[in-house]
Amino acid sequence: VQLQASGGGSVQAGGSLTLSCAASGGTFRRYRVGWFRQSPGKEREFVAFIERSGNPTNYEASVKGRFTISRDNSKNTVYLQMNSLKPEDTATYYCAADSQIISSSVREARHYDYWGKGTQVTVSS
Repeated sequence: VQLQASGGGSVQAGGSLTLSCAASGGTFRRYRVGWFRQSPGKEREFVAFIERSGNPTNYEASVKGRFTISRDNSKNTVYLQMNSLKPEDTATYYCAADSQIISSSVREARHYDYWGKGTQVTVSS
């Protein structure tokens, strides 16, 4: 499966953005999907996860309550709605998918086989 992330941009603190991850070349509903982010000099970190059916979801503690992950399997797309953005959310955001990943590994980037190119999110104070 090929993934394409989009929707990044520059916003002020408190603003919102919605990222999209469009998939092609596979049966998308078979894939579990995660969003990760990476800042310069830092390791790629988990942001959010969504199950094949759309439930359950899972969030990194610092984004819980501000970010919402969802998916539309009819459109082969996963979304990340980001509200109340903070400067510390600034990073390149990546979506990842895997059809074989087990539940205990969904927060770990190394377990995902398919990755999209990142989309940059910049939040200014």
